[in-house]
Amino acid sequence: MLTDNKVISSLRKAYGETLVELGKENPAIVVLDADLSGSTQTSQFAKAFPDRFFNMGIAEQDAIGTAAGLASTGKIAFISTFAVFASGRAWDQVRCSVAYPSYNVKIVATHGGITVGEDGASHQALEDISLMRSLPGMTVIVPADSVETRAVIKYVAANKGPYYVRVARPNLPEVFDADKYKFNLKAKVLVEGTDLTIATYGETVVEALKCAKMLKEKGISAEVINVPVIKPLDEKTILESARKTGAVLAVENHSIIGGLGSSICELLGENQPLPVKRVGMQDRFGESGRDTELMKEFGLVAEKFIDDALKLINKKI
Repeated sequence: MLTDNKVISSLRKAYGETLVELGKENPAIVVLDADLSGSTQTSQFAKAFPDRFFNMGIAEQDAIGTAAGLASTGKIAFISTFAVFASGRAWDQVRCSVAYPSYNVKIVATHGGITVGEDGASHQALEDISLMRSLPGMTVIVPADSVETRAVIKYVAANKGPYYVRVARPNLPEVFDADKYKFNLKAKVLVEGTDLTIATYGETVVEALKCAKMLKEKGISAEVINVPVIKPLDEKTILESARKTGAVLAVENHSIIGGLGSSICELLGENQPLPVKRVGMQDRFGESGRDTELMKEFGLVAEKFIDDALKLINKKI
């Protein structure tokens, strides 16, 4: 399943290309954007199917409402903008017009997390996963590379109901083999281990794999789990791993409040209390800078959170 991480590709471009592919197969697919189609790559669909593309302008709330209206007529509506706008500015419309009636709307948001980079704190969505997973019936997915992105978009198009998919801004190493990867709503153990579980998703999957290699050199066996579906959480896979290793390190490009780490704490608190460390953005906003520098600054690279892993192992019951 795994590659050697040498190929770097754009998740946003993969999203746009997959939309075009799906548009050729299914005339019910429509795409909306809030004046950011060049960045979100929905511009590819706009060029291929201009009659099924709607640029809603800088009016995210209206865009969500219109997507819901189109879905109510039987369309499969994809709506894209930056994550901070899709989850924050239009939250009431997502809640009342999409989640409550459980319409077939796919919110595919780009530019999430600290890796938005130079756009700074106002544009770095660090709360979007928390906001979206709190909505009843909303499925929340964050792919790790272009291969997983393509598979996720095809999956959400084929399955009814509201979905929130966060697609990273920067180009990322390809983690998965396109010929072998299959997506479903399950977490996947990428590396088996016995001393520690590292659960992660999105941009930090490749960092978790690096961390596991670094720990192996120290004689520590770390299990790495890719959890692209934050909601509904694959409780079975995570519980099995946690019971085996006795400690869980949750790593994510998101606030430690309300994201994957919180989900795991809730799960283990009710079923298997054991040491957990949440690695992510603390209770603060981000700042402007290059995405790679910000990942280092806020401890989201293997060289940084390996120290969290070592400390966590010493806390095992």
